[in-house]
Amino acid sequence: MSRPPLPPFTRETAALKARMAEDAWNSRDPVRVSLAYTEDSRWRNRSEVLQGREAIVAFLTRKWEKEQDYRLIKDLWAFDENRIAARFQYEWHDAGGQWYRSYGNEQWEFDEHGLMKRREASINDIAIAEKDRRFHWAAPGPRPADVPGLGTDPF
Repeated sequence: MSRPPLPPFTRETAALKARMAEDAWNSRDPVRVSLAYTEDSRWRNRSEVLQGREAIVAFLTRKWEKEQDYRLIKDLWAFDENRIAARFQYEWHDAGGQWYRSYGNEQWEFDEHGLMKRREASINDIAIAEKDRRFHWAAPGPRPADVPGLGTDPF
């Protein structure tokens, strides 16, 4: 199975890969998301370490049960050959209605078929008031083209 764009990445193809990941995660479909990863993909997400597509599906299912009304923006930070670094922000609320903005960075490594074989994510959550939310597009679904990325101000 091939998942273009393939490495080695250019600035344009790395940015496209980040946007494709953003769109998939905004679908909140764990199976769809898992197909971008190798069968034996290794992850570190916060303090959790997992391996393989089945573990990815289980992880994302738990994640989106907890992180309700999830909306994500990812931006390319850096790239080289078969690696991409992305920064991201997402907003969500818990079952009690408390909203959060989560900030983070990811490091991705891809195989020759464009599948991600390694993902390391560091994430921090900040409680926010609902009035302070920034991500308001209809969800689940991709960020509309008229909603900008993170830009130069990460906060």
